[in-house]
Amino acid sequence: MNTARDHLIDWLRDAYAMEIQAEKMMQNMHGRLRQYPALATRLEQHIAETKSQAEQVKQCLHQLGADTSALKTGLAALTGFAQAMSGAIAEDEVVKGGVFSHAFEQFEVANYTVLVAAATAAGEPGIAATMDAIRREEEAMAGWLRDNLEAIVQQYLLTGEKR
Repeated sequence: MNTARDHLIDWLRDAYAMEIQAEKMMQNMHGRLRQYPALATRLEQHIAETKSQAEQVKQCLHQLGADTSALKTGLAALTGFAQAMSGAIAEDEVVKGGVFSHAFEQFEVANYTVLVAAATAAGEPGIAATMDAIRREEEAMAGWLRDNLEAIVQQYLLTGEKR
């Protein structure tokens, strides 16, 4: 029978892989957004946040005497690359990427909500606080996308520019 600590470790491994996937997706899309400077700038900022988040999750795993999962991390990196490359062939990549990114940010928020609860149940208040801080960064990115997606779509429709 798994304990709250066991679940916390497993879900932290998932979160680490999720951040690696997010980083790959954003990095690959970022280079193709020259016509969308506000989005490119915000993605740059969130890529830096994502790298930091992955490191924080990794440190939480180490604090629990665990490490990341090479299998989960490798699959996530491959998935992130494949998702980014599939967008590269779409004429409306910026729109589809914006929709997907907003949904992915909400997915991350939900995962960090779970991690806050699991860390609390496992008696790890420091880890819970770290997960809550990461959740707030993900909420901020989701909010930025929500607030700016309409303008991105309008710019795309007016200019017809893919990138």
